[in-house]
Amino acid sequence: TIKAIINIFEECGLKVILAAPTGRAARRMSETSGKEAKTIHRLLEYGFTGQGWEFQRNEKNPLKADVLIVDEVSMVDLLLMYNLLKALPSSCKLILVGDMDQLPSVGAGNVLRELIKSEVIPVVTLDIIFRQAQESLIIVNAHRINRGKLPFMNNRDKDFFFLQEEDPEKIIKMILDLCSFRIPEYLKVRPLEDIQVITPMRKTLLGVENLNRVLQEALNPPLKNKNKKEVNSGGEVFRPGDKVMQVKNNYQKEVYNGDIGIINEIDSEDGEITVIFSDFDDCREVNYNYNELDELTLSYAISVHKSQGSEYPVIVMPVVTQHYILLQRNLIYTAVTRARQMVVVVGTKKAMAIALKNNRVEERYTLLSERLREE
Repeated sequence: TIKAIINIFEECGLKVILAAPTGRAARRMSETSGKEAKTIHRLLEYGFTGQGWEFQRNEKNPLKADVLIVDEVSMVDLLLMYNLLKALPSSCKLILVGDMDQLPSVGAGNVLRELIKSEVIPVVTLDIIFRQAQESLIIVNAHRINRGKLPFMNNRDKDFFFLQEEDPEKIIKMILDLCSFRIPEYLKVRPLEDIQVITPMRKTLLGVENLNRVLQEALNPPLKNKNKKEVNSGGEVFRPGDKVMQVKNNYQKEVYNGDIGIINEIDSEDGEITVIFSDFDDCREVNYNYNELDELTLSYAISVHKSQGSEYPVIVMPVVTQHYILLQRNLIYTAVTRARQMVVVVGTKKAMAIALKNNRVEERYTLLSERLREE
């Protein structure tokens, strides 16, 4: 869709630039459109000046473009959108692309939802889904979840499964079995590269931290690496073969927040780790000094927020009442829509029902839509 929009404007002789809120989303935008996309911070030349850290593109030094297309706008907060709009020349057309039903931005506001709600800007809704076949239960259930209805479950010929269990210890064993054997054998996919565990919380038995520990022990145990070196960083143990995520943008290395790779080698003599990042048709090695390891974290399991802006062949997600405080509809919707081939939810229908009834996102009172209507 974005590629077609670009072609139309460029055929009219207009200069089009692309941006997204995160490095991962910008890279995906570049790959799917065939045109370079930058993070919004990079586009606005965020950097250190005599006055401190600030955006160097602004109303006095605007962007040079006829059209700006921004993807994954649900992740853009009020302050970032304010600075982006300040940097647009008055003649520039702005096209915002996103899904207002995903998780809102981490920062203040709910910009995309409020812009649409205001009814003062033209809105086009995509109702033909290209990511998966239309008969996919992933798509059917994403729409059901978005309407607060329980998903259809466990049709053997489909791609959406719900495995019922309430004991966290048993759920961990089920997730290990799914990631190690059942899904790889059923779909002929790779356990590390193609299956992503996504969970609502960081703590608890079924949170990011513990699931990373147990999945690492199952999929890349130390016993298989007797002759391989390990390195400890920030309470985590890294081994060759580990699945890791970049947690901050590093423009020099060209790796971005949310990029996932596999540790290929640990060189204790040089104090260096080599990670292979494979994305679309691109496969490359990136070296990290030991003092840069705070940029990496284990990523056998990741949070729903960290998954936003990415896609995975298969996602596995625990949904249990222990996650009660974070169970909400848009969180489940965001996780489910990350998958291309299969979704497996492990937990209880009660927890799923709690999440679907909780549409708390609407309680972000920003008054943005009201103020837009007043202008």
